[in-house]
Amino acid sequence: MLLGKDGMDSLHNKKVAVFGIGGVGGYVCEALARSGIGSFDLIDDDKVCLTNLNRQIIATRKTVGKYKAEVMRERMQEINPDADIEIHKCFFLPENADEFPFREYDYIVDAVDTVTARIELILRAQKENVPIISAMGAGKKLDAGRLKVADIYDTRVCPLARVMRRELKKRNVKKLKVVYSDEQPIKPSEDMSISCRSHCICPPGAQHKCTERRDIPGSTAFVPAVAGLLIAGEIVKELSRQ
Repeated sequence: MLLGKDGMDSLHNKKVAVFGIGGVGGYVCEALARSGIGSFDLIDDDKVCLTNLNRQIIATRKTVGKYKAEVMRERMQEINPDADIEIHKCFFLPENADEFPFREYDYIVDAVDTVTARIELILRAQKENVPIISAMGAGKKLDAGRLKVADIYDTRVCPLARVMRRELKKRNVKKLKVVYSDEQPIKPSEDMSISCRSHCICPPGAQHKCTERRDIPGSTAFVPAVAGLLIAGEIVKELSRQ
């Protein structure tokens, strides 16, 4: 047992909230469930889409159209039946932030899509003195070896990290642990004959369709996965030491 009994007992008694169960967040959940974390809150309002098959660990032909949070919970409980897992099938925003028990969390994972939601998560975590780690952009990247853990103010190249630095500085946030890539973003080619913009295949009832985005980033099977595993590794190392 690499962490020892005390370390594993510590992990079993911790509660981690994962906001966003997509390409990155799904692998965070997978690794934390396999590492013995005892309690989770999973937050995502999205359903599994055919376009998720290339990168999301919960996406299979059988799960298309199902809520991601539900599919992730089922998978995690197959790994660890003793895990206590609550799901919230909603989109996190400042307007519903009071619905979440931030004081109960031992760690927060920010893997959401919007800057507004990210900022609110970080401010709430700071207010309650809960450690948080944020995933920066994993789309438009091909080299998983360029991913690294750093403070937000030490990041470079990543466009999302640049926006976050500016917004956090305005709010007097002094530090934030992130996983980011310093690889230059690659502009994906868009074939309109199969593009989501002209051939939307989001499952019926999807609350937030990809066509609502100004930019639909291309992605791979391996970069979001590695980002998620790096985040999980940071959480396990910190919580097991407690």
